[in-house]
Amino acid sequence: ERLVESGGGFVQPGGSLRLSCSRSSTAYSVKRMGWYRQLIGKARELVASITPAGKINSADSVKGRFSIAMDDAKTSVSLPLSRLAPDDPAVYFCHQMVQYYKFSTGYVDLWGQGPPVTVPS
Repeated sequence: ERLVESGGGFVQPGGSLRLSCSRSSTAYSVKRMGWYRQLIGKARELVASITPAGKINSADSVKGRFSIAMDDAKTSVSLPLSRLAPDDPAVYFCHQMVQYYKFSTGYVDLWGQGPPVTVPS
């Protein structure tokens, strides 16, 4: 299953965007959801993640500028981005770690297609 993302685009430095990601299937359990970003030729890096209990882990470079939220149904995760800087352009990938059924053997990693975020320097 591939997650469906929306909200990427072009924004001026200092501007804002909101990325959203949703899963169409139901799941027995969600371990965490998050966003990663990747520049061409570089490794994918964590931007922020959140657990159903609300524990958030985020990169130092985005603290105070980006936030993350999971919906009550535990099917969607959003990433409001503010004060975007020339260092922020990348392809942003949504990630969800879910267990589909109670007796499944483990969690499955789901990924979105990666909307690009462009900020001119």
